[in-house]
Amino acid sequence: MRTIQGVSVSAGIAIGTVRVLAAVDYAVERRLIDDPQAEMDRFRAARDTAVAQLKQLRDNVAAEFGENKAELFDAHRLMLQDPDYAECVEGLIAQDKVNAEFAVKSAAEQFAAMFAAMDSSTMQARAADVKDVSRRVMNVLQGKRDSTAQDGSVQGDAVQNGIVQNGIVQNGESHIIFAEDLAPSDTAQLDRAKVLGLVTAKGSANSHTAILARTMGLPAITGIGDAFDPADDGHVAVIDGTSGAVFVDPDEATLTEYRRRKAEAEEHLSLLRKLKGKPTETKSGQRVHLYANISRPSDAAAVLANDAEGIGLFRSEFLYLEREDWPTEEFQFDAYGQVAQEMGDRPVIIRTLDIGADKQVDYFNLSHEDNPALGYRAIRICLTRPEIFKVQLRALLRASAYGNIAIMLPMITSVQEVRDAKRILEEAKSELRGERIDFNESIQIGVMIETPASVIMADELAAEVDFFSIGTNDLTQYTLACDRQNPSLERFADPHSPAVLRMIQMTIEAAHRHGIWCGICGELGADLSLTDTFLRLGIDELSVSPTSVLPLRNVIRNH
Repeated sequence: MRTIQGVSVSAGIAIGTVRVLAAVDYAVERRLIDDPQAEMDRFRAARDTAVAQLKQLRDNVAAEFGENKAELFDAHRLMLQDPDYAECVEGLIAQDKVNAEFAVKSAAEQFAAMFAAMDSSTMQARAADVKDVSRRVMNVLQGKRDSTAQDGSVQGDAVQNGIVQNGIVQNGESHIIFAEDLAPSDTAQLDRAKVLGLVTAKGSANSHTAILARTMGLPAITGIGDAFDPADDGHVAVIDGTSGAVFVDPDEATLTEYRRRKAEAEEHLSLLRKLKGKPTETKSGQRVHLYANISRPSDAAAVLANDAEGIGLFRSEFLYLEREDWPTEEFQFDAYGQVAQEMGDRPVIIRTLDIGADKQVDYFNLSHEDNPALGYRAIRICLTRPEIFKVQLRALLRASAYGNIAIMLPMITSVQEVRDAKRILEEAKSELRGERIDFNESIQIGVMIETPASVIMADELAAEVDFFSIGTNDLTQYTLACDRQNPSLERFADPHSPAVLRMIQMTIEAAHRHGIWCGICGELGADLSLTDTFLRLGIDELSVSPTSVLPLRNVIRNH
């Protein structure tokens, strides 16, 4: 058995035979031409044909996966229609008197290199997109048939054992595809009935190919690098799209374990099919919004896969915890924007950094504290080090132009803390206006209710914000005076305590008095033994781990 570690980009398990796709050679001959104008006309005609093909592909994707997933191919069409792109190609034809095919390839390489050199990982991923659209133009120029049929089926002139050589499956048995790389348009045209999963040597979680794999529900792993071996063709493999692990020629124990996991996943999928798209509503008509909690941008795929209505808690501190130095505004903007775009119109509630207590980061240079849970953490760091806070707020605001983002402040104990945070937020808004950078002017702001002080001040806090989200983990700790990191206190730290439940009730009532909604984003939200209690208290929203969404919806719908 050979074990390979790649980067997880789409969750799921696939077990099957490997089909290795040979890299397509897009080498084109450099020819000198006598009539540059005629060659420019050839390019323009080919570009227009490619744009029409992309329109057809866009319509096929929209019909199967929805309009928001088809926007990628609108972006591809805009790339081809970009005046700078056309100017580059036509400039090469006119100045160097080269054929259109060579000029398109050269322009693609220039633009791809420009994207790859950018700091933004999202923009770096666009290098693959410009190569993809340019390849399409080159195919038209070289007289190759388009693989996108009018009826959405897949066609091609190079089918071999059920696989088109450019990566498109038409017939034959199902396989796990291994490839150097896959272009977004190739991925969109895969026959899901014939492809079990994808493994590529190149690519990233931010690429449009990765996003399409998640949309299509295909387990996918990228970045296996030099471990990619064409000799794996025909071998049995297991891929774990959650961990990023690939097992070629797995032993019996590995096969048995992953068959068990796959069976569990299929049972969960059966529940998903039964409940997908159904409202989270009791038999009496009480509606609850059911969201999911995430820690990383890649977790958004699980949110969508489990049919959550949105993200109720994005723990942004993990962007800090997983780095050795300060995450830049651009880095954070990429992360938040990626999630916002992937979630479409669904809400994405992002908690500002909650560093301190049990989450320590060396480069913050925080002093040792005997009781860090009661110390310098979360909003206290943000308000005393506004230069850190404002970087995050600017990134959040910029990302809000790409989706339905809301900001949530943790560890609030007073109205003044909220007002101070809103003041810094307004400063960030003013800066972005001055720089003419788009953002959502009416972005919602909420607070986590996780201290007894915030419960007592809930009426005053409700007048300042758009929503409450109860963090039951810390609320239990602070209400019962039990350090949740101390195992000897486990018997005393009872989240079902009447005192904790009374705190939750007081918070919900205060929120409703002031016309704002109130949710729970702590672990208690997924405790099915308390679902009835929360419904009786009038909770508006529950945010839980993605895998808890469907069981919770099932309980609520049967209540």
